[in-house]
Parts: sequence; structure tokens; C-alpha cells
Amino acid sequence: MTAAGLNELAQSIKDWGRELGFQQVGISGLDLAEHEQHLERWLEAGYHGEMDYMAAHGSKRSHPDELVPGTLRVVSLRMDYLPGDTHMAQRLAEPEKAYVSRYALGRDYHKLIRKRVQQLAERIQQAIGPFGFRAFVDSAPVLEKAIAEQAGLGWIGKNTLVLNRKAGSYFFLSELFVDLPLPVDERHATEHCGRCTACLEICPTNAFAGPYVLDARKCISYLTIELKTAIPEALRSMIGNRVFGCDDCQIVCPWNRFARPTDQNDFKPRHGLDNAELATLFLWDETTFLSNTEGSPLRRAGYERWLRNLAVGLGNAPSSIPVIEALKARLDHPSEMVREHVEWALLQHERRGAII
Repeated sequence: MTAAGLNELAQSIKDWGRELGFQQVGISGLDLAEHEQHLERWLEAGYHGEMDYMAAHGSKRSHPDELVPGTLRVVSLRMDYLPGDTHMAQRLAEPEKAYVSRYALGRDYHKLIRKRVQQLAERIQQAIGPFGFRAFVDSAPVLEKAIAEQAGLGWIGKNTLVLNRKAGSYFFLSELFVDLPLPVDERHATEHCGRCTACLEICPTNAFAGPYVLDARKCISYLTIELKTAIPEALRSMIGNRVFGCDDCQIVCPWNRFARPTDQNDFKPRHGLDNAELATLFLWDETTFLSNTEGSPLRRAGYERWLRNLAVGLGNAPSSIPVIEALKARLDHPSEMVREHVEWALLQHERRGAII
């Protein structure tokens, strides 16, 4: 294909991507050496905690052509997910309510976005014939934020998320590895965080070791989703009512004033999870949990860890009859981890003078 033909194809890919619901599409090369070094330092410091998969796969994570031989370019795609005004700050100020990270209120994004990326590949195939490709949606050793930055979708901010001057950070990323020598987009020469440190200062658990460096072992998203064992006792009171993920470092980011609500119905809140009582959710039995979280990101935590997280939230909630009764109802739960967190929660209420 000629240079002119490749330029035309690159523009078509961006147009097709927008038609499929992506707000932005960029194309990057494969040089991720700078980010590879950052990852190595991060792993050496142990900041990945129990996420052993971050250290697996050797150099494939930072070398797309090793992960998928023949890859020449990566098409990086952004899809907004913020489901309108879900009263984030208000819910965080209501300690009896459960706060679920806004990306997880609706359906799981993996299948929806993967289908769209696959459709994009099929559109390309219709235009040029068979070519080599592979689609990724947070499902393989891919440095997706580094790739997005290289593709001009934004810059990696001090909170380690990709920020966009026109869209903030409430978006999902996905990638299409291709064996086509497409023209690459210009990377932003500089980041635009400036002197702002709002994200670093707001973090409830002080999880940032410094700008651009997150100690996942303290991050509430890690603690409530990735961590498979007990939440460290010293961090529990800092978690507040956040039972699945955390958005604090996004809520305070000045660039998120430009974030736009999604038009994807699948990302809209389900089962009232944007305004649910901790005690109500804690009394879901496993059948109810599985039913209400079908096709939801919440399934990643599983029922046992869901109860663990809610117990911590209830321990931090104001003492009330519904809160105390909900906790006492789980004192004999089969899971030792759940029981331990319930006992901790009840102890917090005892220390505040509640009658247990």
C-alpha cells in the first residue's frame, strides 16, 4: 500500500472508530522503552503487591511485537464511561451509603468494548482484505496507558491515569495491534498537570509514593478489588464507604471538569448501586449477589470479598440499628475472612459507645 493509501486508511480507521462509539482513536509505534524502565522500577519497589501478573510475561508487556509477532502499530481507542451525574462527592459524604467506583456501576466494559474493537478490525478487513491483528481490552500484558500517551490520546498524570485536556480521565482504553505500517500520531510533548497536586493530597490512604508513582498496596482500588486476603487493619478506617474501587483522585482533577457523560446505556447504573445502603447490600445472599452482578465488574471481587469490603464500610458508618444488626447477622459467616472483618467493624462501634 502506498504512503497516500496508508494515510487515507489511518483516517478511515479513526472515522470508523468514532462511528462505533469511541470518542478518540490514535495510532502509535512500538517504542515503549521509557515506560519499560518505569515499570521495572515500580516492580522492584514491590508497589504491585499481590498483582503477580504485573511481573509476569517477561518483556512482552513493553514490546507489543513480542506479544503479537508481526505487530507494527497499535491503534489505541478511548471510550467515555461516566454515567451522567452520579453524585460522587455527595455519596462519599454519606457514610451509610456504599460508594462503588463509577466505572463499575453498569455492565462490564470488557465484552462491550472488545466487540466494538473486533468490529473495527472487520471494517478494516473489508476495506483492504486480510491483515494481521489482535484486539485487547485490559485483558493481556499491554501497557495501555503508555500506548495511549504515545498515540496522542493524552498524557499520564500524577495520579498515574491518562488525562485528556478535552475529556478528563473517565474513560476506558482498548487496543488493536496491527501488522500495518500506518502513520503514527504525534505524542503530546508535555504533560499538563503543572504544579497541581490535588490528586496526591486527596488520596484517603496516601497511596502515592510521589507524583506519577502509585503504591498499589495502599490503593483502595487494589485493596477492594485485587487483594484476595484481609485488608490491612491500619488502612480500614481510611477506606470509609468505598466498597469497590475509588474515584477520589479523579474527582478532584481539574481536567475532569471537561468530562462528558457517556451515551452508552450499558454504562448506566444498575440495581440502584449509585445510591445503595451499605446494610442493604451486606444482607444480599450469594444468590442475590450473583444475580445482581451478572455481567458486572463487581463479579471480579466475588461474594466473599464483597462482604469483606462492605464489613469495612459498615465499621466506618455511623452506629445505627440497621448497621449493627446487619453486621451481627454475619458473625457466623462460613468465611473466616468475613468474620474477622465483621468483628473488627463491631469493635469500632463498641469503641464509639454503641450497644452491641
